[in-house]
Amino acid sequence: MEKKEHIISILVYNKPDVLARIAGTLGGKGYNIESLSVNTTTQYEISKIVMTSIGNQATISRIENQLQRLVDVISVDDLTNVESVHREMALVRLNLTDDKKEQIKKAIDDNQWKVIKSAENYLILEITGDKTQIDLAMARLEPLGIADITRTGLVALELKN
Repeated sequence: MEKKEHIISILVYNKPDVLARIAGTLGGKGYNIESLSVNTTTQYEISKIVMTSIGNQATISRIENQLQRLVDVISVDDLTNVESVHREMALVRLNLTDDKKEQIKKAIDDNQWKVIKSAENYLILEITGDKTQIDLAMARLEPLGIADITRTGLVALELKN
């Protein structure tokens, strides 16, 4: 069976230690969390966790079953093959050197990246898109002098009528 990245959306009660129990359950079974994003929903007492993990369908089914057994888990949905919107954000600090300034400006203009902070010797960009777009942006920026980076992890929202 083919291994691929799966997007799992988990609704949980917004209580202390829920995330730790989820991570502990998965880690204890040998499953790795590739990315993780957590926040409250429109109902403060409920949080949504969006995580990605790599595995075949049987592995992902086992992960879903493990998660559904936890007391504070309301629902678990694999959004991988469901019509949904996926986004990630990266903040990137670039070193500004005289020999790279024009290339950096062109890259920013060509890709419509947002400059969050600009100083004499560095700038910070905000880049949003799907995972592929973020990976391509990082590849484009790498030769231009990336000093530091942070990525949010994937967020996803199922399309419904």
